Amino acid sequence: MRGIAAASLVMLMAMAANVADAAEQAPSPELLARGAYVARIGDCAGCHTAPKGGAPYAGGLGVNSPFGTIYSSNITPDPELGIGKYSYEDFVRVMREGVAPGNKGLYPAMPYASFVKMNEDDLRALYAYMMHGVPPVHYKPPPTDVSFPFNQRWALRVWRWAIAPKKVYEPRPERDATWNRGAYIVQGPGHCGACHTPRGLAYQERGYDESSKTYLSGAVTDNWYAMNLRGDPGSGLGRMSTEEIASFLKTGHGGDKTIAFGTMVQTIEDSLQYLNDDDLTAIATYLKTLPATGAADGTFDPSLAPPGRLKTRAPDTPPGQGAAVYATFCAQCHLDTGQGVPKAFPRLAGNPAVISEDTTSLIRLIVEGGNSPDTQHGPPRQNMPGFAGRLSDLQIGQVLSYIRSSWGNDARPVTTNDVASFRSKIHK
Repeated sequence: MRGIAAASLVMLMAMAANVADAAEQAPSPELLARGAYVARIGDCAGCHTAPKGGAPYAGGLGVNSPFGTIYSSNITPDPELGIGKYSYEDFVRVMREGVAPGNKGLYPAMPYASFVKMNEDDLRALYAYMMHGVPPVHYKPPPTDVSFPFNQRWALRVWRWAIAPKKVYEPRPERDATWNRGAYIVQGPGHCGACHTPRGLAYQERGYDESSKTYLSGAVTDNWYAMNLRGDPGSGLGRMSTEEIASFLKTGHGGDKTIAFGTMVQTIEDSLQYLNDDDLTAIATYLKTLPATGAADGTFDPSLAPPGRLKTRAPDTPPGQGAAVYATFCAQCHLDTGQGVPKAFPRLAGNPAVISEDTTSLIRLIVEGGNSPDTQHGPPRQNMPGFAGRLSDLQIGQVLSYIRSSWGNDARPVTTNDVASFRSKIHK
């Protein structure tokens, strides 16, 4: 009897220990909520969800790079095809160093060069959420298709050693808490530079913070131009207020200056609209302190807006040809004055995306069309049709040149060759 009692006691003690371990491992609702918020800031689902109905966080989104297509991985807690067996240390090494278990180097399409700046509290919260707040999905994404010699992952060790940042974000003591919070989000979990900073020959971002003049100065990503986020008055944020920038991040509408398009629509819908107002203001505050690049760019002068005061960098291009195309296909929504309709159709006069030196996004919008974001606090989604089947390369170049030289806009013309070259890239 004593043996049975002793065995029972041992079993009860083991059960109690298991219950205690389970209680210790189960994250609190507060920690899970914080982790979910960090995942929103990082737009983890946006990159790790396949298009057309893919399961959230299960991977399968193809990211185009100069070296081939890189497919995002399954980051659900599935123990076989996801990250279910990752320890916290494994997770941190992936986030900060870009190295998965088994010493598998990750391509810098995974923005670990930004995530290295994340603080310990955010990483622990994110790990708890990914392990306990996301359902496991048994799905294997397509293999990454990168050509030789870029498929030799051992070379990534050299890349990480020579190029990748290695320090957690350290607050700047001469700046206030709002600025530092904005800088932390933009440089770290928000990884804004992954799209908005031009890349170098080694596919590195040409700057990872405000110390670089090219940081967030605009870049072409997946055949969209991610706009200049610095203080340039033409294509940048120089003419937008802090409040307008915060509104743009939350709703996709930056006052009467601009409306989100392209891949930024999904970023706002999946990520930025869910940030609290303090964080949106912090981001906008930080961005407004970035000085202008001073690079060649278009300009906007409202004094040139009245009829008969048309100015253009291409005086030998007859504006009437583009004007005719505009009157037929564009004026119904954007108006003869280029003022657009507030909270519906974007203003073209002075729009930073319109007068940007880089015309990639403008051409793509005319060819493919697009839509504005659908958010909780913004106006209803509006759609723009594509004109690939109705306008020739010549007509697209003419109408864009007209738009970029009307109502006070002064930006370089768009040539027929510009349009033809871009359409060949996207096969449309």
